[in-house]
Amino acid sequence: MKKLFALAAIALAAGAHAQDFPAGKSVTIVVPFAAGGPTDRVARDLAEALRKPLGGGTVIIDNVPGAGSSIGAAKVARATPDGYTLLLNHIAMATVPSLVRNLPFKVESDFEYLGIVNDVPMTLISKPSIPAANYKELTSWIAANKGKINIGNAGVGSASHLCGLLYQSATKTEMTAVPYKGTAPAITDLIGGQIDLLCDQTTNTTPQIQAGKVKAFAVTTPKRLALPMLKDLPTLDEAGLKNFQVTIWHGLYAPKGTPAPVLKKLNDALKVALKDPDFIHREELLGAVVATDGRIEPAGHKKFVIDEIAKWTPIIKAAGVYAD
Repeated sequence: MKKLFALAAIALAAGAHAQDFPAGKSVTIVVPFAAGGPTDRVARDLAEALRKPLGGGTVIIDNVPGAGSSIGAAKVARATPDGYTLLLNHIAMATVPSLVRNLPFKVESDFEYLGIVNDVPMTLISKPSIPAANYKELTSWIAANKGKINIGNAGVGSASHLCGLLYQSATKTEMTAVPYKGTAPAITDLIGGQIDLLCDQTTNTTPQIQAGKVKAFAVTTPKRLALPMLKDLPTLDEAGLKNFQVTIWHGLYAPKGTPAPVLKKLNDALKVALKDPDFIHREELLGAVVATDGRIEPAGHKKFVIDEIAKWTPIIKAAGVYAD
């Protein structure tokens, strides 16, 4: 009987907590990448959009970079499951199970899924001196220079690293990967001609494309982008590389065991934030598309991530490159 009373008391306390959540307390969003990067920018925009639907309280960003995002994700997996510590991560949630061999958590079972936030398109760009004016001419140049081409990335597990792996797999072309400590030095060397190619997010490449400092050949989305500065770029699919699609999506997570009423409040707040005109405008300026489909629901979000894990695992294992 004592045990039953104790369990009942715990349940009542949890229910009261859920009703009051967030009760004026601050909510922390852990970003498993350095401050100033694309994911950090998305997180800060989202934090602002979440404030009102979460009762006007403070939403704090905590940057915990390292090991392909696994250090920050592990922090959230170990956090108290009360809704006050969340994780915003990108496509790394689907790739870190293969990139980190001794992962201290399980993506499928150690988190509660709250919804996808956005999709960020990728662009295939090159150094300015490559003698190609379109994607067809680029493929001819690649064929003529097999074994001599290098492709930069912002580090193992980064968006550019993953896009580069997928591109080499899809084209059956081996290139020398050149990892950098971030996107900025990679683009600097691309502009300077030290590396040949880069496949990276529009959040990073659009200013360089606009300024004419790099050559842009295609986007990685199913349809052309509506952004005025990129609307003339073909998709890789229409340019000849069929069924090549990759976007860097971002999703929101809570620790496993967070009470269901709290999860509902967080998901409801996320849905409100995703319709916020200021948030949508800020994401458009980053070249991102705010999610509106079934992935904004927890079940749709989780199914999507599991499908993405199945997509990326064989590609990463074939490359044999790890973040640990």
